Amino acid sequence: MQQHPSRTAPSEHRWPPVVALLIALGLYAALPGKILGVERYVVVIFGLALLVPLVIENPRRLTRRSKVTKWLSITLAGGLVFANQAALVVLVVALAVGAPHDAPELLIASVQIWAANVIGFTTLYWELDRGGPVLRTMAARADLPPADLRFPQDEDEDAVAEVAAGSSAVRDWTPRFVDYFYSSISTSMAFSATDAMPLSSRFKLLMALQAFGGFVVLTLVIARSVNLLA
Repeated sequence: MQQHPSRTAPSEHRWPPVVALLIALGLYAALPGKILGVERYVVVIFGLALLVPLVIENPRRLTRRSKVTKWLSITLAGGLVFANQAALVVLVVALAVGAPHDAPELLIASVQIWAANVIGFTTLYWELDRGGPVLRTMAARADLPPADLRFPQDEDEDAVAEVAAGSSAVRDWTPRFVDYFYSSISTSMAFSATDAMPLSSRFKLLMALQAFGGFVVLTLVIARSVNLLA
């Protein structure tokens, strides 16, 4: 895809999201068998199978995107989020009937699921907002779909010079994977949007789901595990 002449934002690197997804899949593979049995390997194989064609299409920078790979990307991110919600339900059930000697294993599993949840939602936000990573840097801003998230840089053009210099209007700033990661981890820890504000209904629902999952893990799940340790 040819970058529009009005755009100066460099295209994103492929490897930050790839490394994050590999970490998430590794966390799934390492989950205890009582949380997810053979299903965890299904999630890993599913993720790797979808990731390979995405890397082949854009091995270094994200400059090309066909309809097929676009939906493969969204399916990968959505599948990871779905699998994580299912794992969270299983974890809560395991905690409810768990014996004291299960506490260390369940505590580690809760951290694994929480971290995988952050990565899953990061990837989903990154894939959906403003048409995805390719369109965000390659297409004219007037041709981008409506934004799902509003970042501080999107409205800093009238701030003091050193702040305005990094804004969307002045420098053609566009959110990167790390920006969605920070927003995702903040939502999971604060149980609400902090850095970036959701604008669309779908992102409000997604962030509500993520905040609820973070609340369950960081309060009910971890608190119950600590009680079992006592």
